[in-house]
Formats: sequence, C-alpha cells, structure tokens
Amino acid sequence: MKQRISSVDAMEIFDSRGQPTVRVWISLDDGTHATASVPSGASTGENEALELRDGDKKRFGGKGVLKAVAHLRETIAPALIGLDPSRQAEIDALLIDLDGTQGKSKLGANAILGASMAVARVAAKAAKVPLYAYLGGPSAARLPVPMMNVINGGKHADNSLDFQEFMLVPHGASSFREAMRYGAETYQALKGVLKKRGLATGVGDEGGFAPSLSGNEAACELIVEAIETAGFKPGTQVAIALDPAASSFAVKDGYELAKSKGGHKTSEQMTALYKKWIGAYPIVSIEDGLAENDWAGFTRHTKALGERIQVVGDDLYVTNVEFVRRGIAEHATNAVLIKLNQIGTVTETIRTIELCRAAGWRYVVSHRSGETEDTFISDFAVAMGGGQIKTGAPCRSERVAKYNRLLEIEYALGKAAIYASPFV
Repeated sequence: MKQRISSVDAMEIFDSRGQPTVRVWISLDDGTHATASVPSGASTGENEALELRDGDKKRFGGKGVLKAVAHLRETIAPALIGLDPSRQAEIDALLIDLDGTQGKSKLGANAILGASMAVARVAAKAAKVPLYAYLGGPSAARLPVPMMNVINGGKHADNSLDFQEFMLVPHGASSFREAMRYGAETYQALKGVLKKRGLATGVGDEGGFAPSLSGNEAACELIVEAIETAGFKPGTQVAIALDPAASSFAVKDGYELAKSKGGHKTSEQMTALYKKWIGAYPIVSIEDGLAENDWAGFTRHTKALGERIQVVGDDLYVTNVEFVRRGIAEHATNAVLIKLNQIGTVTETIRTIELCRAAGWRYVVSHRSGETEDTFISDFAVAMGGGQIKTGAPCRSERVAKYNRLLEIEYALGKAAIYASPFV
C-alpha cells in the first residue's frame, strides 16, 4: 500500500550569510518524514523564478520569509495532504498551478521548491533507497568533478576583481576522493601563497579567498602557482574554471571593468581577453563570460571559444527550458548551469537537464552563495550523471557538507562508483 502525505510544515531558518530562508517538513502516514532547506543567490539572473521576501523593513531589512512560510502552511499543505509522494511530476505540476504565475511570484519559488525537494526526499525514504538512486535510477553512479571557487571577486567580494569566481577543477584525479584531496591541498597551498605575499586570507560567501590584486589575471597566476606548490600539474591534474558573472559589470554598450580599472570593453574584446587567457592558463570552462542579454555576443563568443573550452550559460538560461531552447537554436553556449531555485521545482530542473542531454550539451549542478547544510544537490548531481558540480571551496561547513555527502555516496557505491572527467 502506497504511503500518503499526512502533514506539511515550514519555518524560517538562516542561510550561510545570516539571511532568512525556508525549511520544509513533510511527513507520511506511516511516520516517515523528511526536510528540505532552500538556498538563496546573491548574483541572480533577471529571469529567475521569484524568491519571495516579506518586504517588512523593520524585520531583517525586508528579507524575512514569513510570507513564503505562510503560503506553505495555508495553501500548499492542504493541497498536498493525502497525495502519493512518489508522483513527483504530478505534485510539481500541482504546485505550479497553485501559484498560477509565470515566475512563481504568488507563492514564491522558495516556498514551492522547499515543498518539491521535501517531497522527493520523503519519497526516497519511503522507498528505502538513497535520494540519488531514487531520482537517477539503479545506474546512477557517476560522481561529479568539483568546481571549487577559491578566489572571489565581483559581487562576492569587496576587492579589486571584476570577475566573480576563479575555480579549481581537479579533473585529473582517479576518484572523487582523490579529487577532493587535489582540491583541498591546492586550496591550502593557495592560502600559503597569499600569506607569503602579504595578501588577505579571509574567506568570502563560498569559502574562497578575496585578496585585492593588481588585476583579474593575477588571480589565474596565483592559482597556477598554488597548483604547482601543491605538487600537481596545471591542466593535467588540476585546471581552472572562471565565472566572470559579466552581467554584474555590463553597461549599456559593453562592459566596464571598474573594480580592476581595466576600462571599457565590447563583447568582442571580452572574448579576445578570454582567448588570450585560455592560451596562457589551464582554463577548461568559462561561465557567464558575457551578460545575460548579450545573446548575439554569446553566439560569437561560443564560436570563437567553444572548440577549446566549455562555455556555460547561467544568467542567460536560469535553468529554464524556454531559454535553453533558444540557446540551442542560436548556438549560444555548449553547457548550462543548473540551479534548482532558479526555476523552482525538481521536475522542471530535470526537464532542463533532459533538454541539455538531447542537444549533447554539458550541464553543471550548482549551489548558491547563500547556502544551508542541506545536501540535496550532492545526490541530485549523482542522479543526473552530468559529471560536474559547483559548490564552493573546500571550506565553510555549508559547502563541505555537500562534498562530504558525495564522499559518502562514493563510499556506498564502492566499485560501482565512476569518476570520469568531461574535460578530456
């Protein structure tokens, strides 16, 4: 006999930046229960599903989420009670219909996603299988290559770097466990390099360092030095990925590298800059190298760089099938960043991934800068089998929780575990 949802509850908790977010509980009539906590982004695409905030300036500066909590208790809970939690697609469709808006602005994508994730997790528990196997089936065994944000700039740091993220990619390891060792040892070596130069070693929202440097390129130079200092081969064992988050420094007629005093650049000049860097540093992936509305620029960008590196769209697509379809038609990128809270349900996220697979595109499951200790995306990355996850530096417990969960999954899979780099 199928178990049914017997209760849904929610509360306001804190994310890793000390801002409110939503936690959801779902229980079944046999006593099985599960929770899900919703992350929050700082660098957000303009077309993302709406994260509902209260707007009461007397409370958390308007960032409270009591409205989203109330929607969960008063609207979503009554609709879900009595339903079979294994019917994920039907439940997600119901949640979308309950909201009834294009961007989930009535109930809030944070409320809807909390319910959607909790349904998936409680259904996996009821089925007595791990979440990754429940969502991905019995063949789900591929551990993702981690992209570790180790130097922060842009909106994530008050320093001289325009570009938001400079990441380590330990793609040359033989297992996920070894990849974590490569990444952690390089991270510690980077800290030593920074100290030696008298640079700041405090960490930002995602655990990366945020030193003030002479310019954006200096971050790549430091990472190469750290890779070598740790005893690894740049490009062979550990590579670099970039997330400039170019929408954050886009202006009406191009891009203004104001933080680094790098001047004004056109789309073509930005692409030429990246091309130069690809020749000089072991860069395997660039995400959001141009702004979210620069579609024509992205097509030229990918034509120029796409044979050599992974070109990822994040703000461009916001995990939305409609934007990804356009990207495929216009050859705008060759990969997509996947964030559950950009679209708001597990089912819609999976459908975006299915579209990527059909097009032969890569996809990268990603965290947000405002995270919780919830490890849903670790299981999700293994379930989806894309072979890449972006979840911060090997530092700060809300980031390390994701890595530790992946280590658990690899251990549980044993000899069935696969660690295969897409960057070969």
